[in-house]
Amino acid sequence: MSEVTDIVVPMLQKIQHQLGRLEMEVSNLKEDMHHIKVRMTSMEANLYALNRQGDHFGARLERIERRLDLVEA
Repeated sequence: MSEVTDIVVPMLQKIQHQLGRLEMEVSNLKEDMHHIKVRMTSMEANLYALNRQGDHFGARLERIERRLDLVEA
């Protein structure tokens, strides 16, 4: 029985060590994914704001063109 223990215990210790490393890597990936989601949310908000500004510029340009009689009303 000692021979089996001598073989199995080191294998189980190796597996336990590998699982510990995988848990750390998964934890790091989860943290990275959280940061990516936060950045994407920020980028989406900024893009929305830029689109709104662009819409306002378009409306202002149309009003200016109408005032200068550059386009038909």
